[in-house]
Amino acid sequence: MSENQQMAPISLTAGAIEALKRIQSEQQIPDTHGIRVGVKGGGCSGYTYILGFDEKKEKDDAYEVDGFSVFIQKAHALYLIGMEIDWQDGLNNRGFTFNNPNAKETCGCGTSFSA
Repeated sequence: MSENQQMAPISLTAGAIEALKRIQSEQQIPDTHGIRVGVKGGGCSGYTYILGFDEKKEKDDAYEVDGFSVFIQKAHALYLIGMEIDWQDGLNNRGFTFNNPNAKETCGCGTSFSA
């Protein structure tokens, strides 16, 4: 697999990297899998985020982000440019958060947006 030498459209915070490494280890996800980041229709604001471990598919662009292979479908990149993925571990919020400068509106759950 050849990684795209262009700058990746997304970034991961230190908290997100730590959480992803923990999940990969706990769930024994093979090193051949990378992180899939994308969008799909749905949610209360129109789109929801996709985040999970997966293998590269034909329509994906591949990037290297902080030691992880990141796979993004070419059609999804438009919605994700400049997005930062973080991990929150507080009393009121625990999980991945998406700071997307392209989102016109987001919902209260933080995983749905409109573009």
